[in-house]
Amino acid sequence: QNAASPIMEELIAFHDHALMIIFLISSLVLYIISLMLTTKLTHTSTMNAQEIEIIWTILPAIILIMIALPSLRILYMTDEFNKPYLTLKAIGHQWYWSYEYSDYEDLAFDSYIMPTYFLEPGEFRLLEVDNRTTLPMEADIRMLISSQDVLHSWAVPSLGVKADAIPGRLNQAMVASMRPGLF
Repeated sequence: QNAASPIMEELIAFHDHALMIIFLISSLVLYIISLMLTTKLTHTSTMNAQEIEIIWTILPAIILIMIALPSLRILYMTDEFNKPYLTLKAIGHQWYWSYEYSDYEDLAFDSYIMPTYFLEPGEFRLLEVDNRTTLPMEADIRMLISSQDVLHSWAVPSLGVKADAIPGRLNQAMVASMRPGLF
């Protein structure tokens, strides 16, 4: 699915940025290797040159900084919590998830996977549930994620969120959808 949140859009842009750097480095290395294999000429003056050693020491450090700074910015963006509009608690169980809207009294439900024989044409096996979670659009939503029995992972890739559900531990994630849809 396409990105539905600003965090996921930033993650896709960072992926493209890092992939371009990797492509340029790989092209340069391939060019140098092919040049070394095809030519018989060698410069003896470059074998002991201090300038070349400085360049191939500083250049990788600059490249790492070009990758690290956007990565750290996105890391802090994903962990930034404004005043949430809504709090939703997801509790993982062995074969289903329980959801509780903490801001409202007695608003909780269980979400089970639909059996294969109940699926309609066009629905996806192991992705359809009987009770879907409904969240508002263009609002910051705080997700509290925990587990009842075993380790789980609560993820919505198009929103750029993935958090582990660990028994006895409460993890927190921020979700914001900028467009309506089924994620």
